[in-house]
Amino acid sequence: MRVLGIDPALRTTGFGVIDVEGTHLHYVASGTIKTEAVDAGHLPARLKVIFDGIREIITRYQPTCASVEIVFVNVNPQSTLLLGQARGAALTGLVSGGLDVSEYTALQMKKAIVGHGHARKEQVQEMVMRLLSLPGLPGKDAADALGLAITHAHAARSFAAIEKATQRVRTTTAQFKGGRSY
Repeated sequence: MRVLGIDPALRTTGFGVIDVEGTHLHYVASGTIKTEAVDAGHLPARLKVIFDGIREIITRYQPTCASVEIVFVNVNPQSTLLLGQARGAALTGLVSGGLDVSEYTALQMKKAIVGHGHARKEQVQEMVMRLLSLPGLPGKDAADALGLAITHAHAARSFAAIEKATQRVRTTTAQFKGGRSY
């Protein structure tokens, strides 16, 4: 299984790709999609950069599934709306690429990677580096995306076992421990 993790944002969207072989995780690639070259006031063009970037990553790395961070509600409602639109562009890119998409909160990812949901970004970077045997720390956005991919790699086994045991078919509204799967 090859998992693509996406940490959506309007300025810098992080991505991380890992291969999963049994219980072993292997780093494939990571990086960011930056929209800063586009005028900040031209939202549709920035969303297109995110969408096109996601599609390029899918074409290049051929993931079998994806995981995305669920938007949190910010103190500033305008920031939350903009983040939601960036996330929508990323989700549209993933789904139009034919990928099954699962969603996790930042708290769920941090708990899965570091062991507690209120970990700092530096702690996530350090644990991702250790879990994937990387030679150095990944960038913060890429580390979050790799963390989402690792979280899904572990959760996917549980999802598959539940589906097999209950003979259930995935639905568009299924929820497993607060995460959503489509």
